[in-house]
Amino acid sequence: MACPLDEAIKLLVAVFHKYSGKEGDKHTLSKKELKELIQKELTIGPKLKDAEIVGLMEDLDQNKDQEVNFQEYVTFLGVLAMIYNEVLTG
Repeated sequence: MACPLDEAIKLLVAVFHKYSGKEGDKHTLSKKELKELIQKELTIGPKLKDAEIVGLMEDLDQNKDQEVNFQEYVTFLGVLAMIYNEVLTG
């Protein structure tokens, strides 16, 4: 029997790899790939303006290589989890 948390983590990894490598490095998300991930995988995604996604990319890209690596993606997920926690436990 699969544990729900294990399944959630596998899904988070799978979503990253679903979009990474469509262009360029298969282990990072380009701006275009990140935008597609956000717009297709998050409820709020389609509501975000391009400028907001560009700003998010700049915030996530800690090493300033113009891509989001897996560690930067996990940081993004952590921030999202904190936001969801605030909203759900408000």
